[in-house]
Amino acid sequence: MGLDNIISRTPEEITLSPEDKRALTESGISLCGGMSSDRITSFRGKIYSMFVGEITGVSLYQEWIPPETLAEMAGALAKVDPETIGAQLDLGEYLTPSPGEIFELRQLFRLCADRGLGLIAWA
Repeated sequence: MGLDNIISRTPEEITLSPEDKRALTESGISLCGGMSSDRITSFRGKIYSMFVGEITGVSLYQEWIPPETLAEMAGALAKVDPETIGAQLDLGEYLTPSPGEIFELRQLFRLCADRGLGLIAWA
């Protein structure tokens, strides 16, 4: 099953202000995209789901991840060394994200939390 995670202000519908879109674009974050994800306001969550779940204890498959939870997830990602964490995990068939992707996940979760944005899971 696939998974796209879409950044939004509300869990009911996908909404972002022009300022939100600008902040996301200017951040330079560019996680893995998919057929329905643009790498700026959404990303292919399936690629990162096992890693994020292992490190943060939060599943990217949740229907809605609120800003407060994203802040906690950013904090959990900040505690790992992106250069060495891969050797410490056994994610089975899933790969550990690159150090740059780990940094960008942490940066994205923090940016979303600071702006009051959450993640909608679209599987």
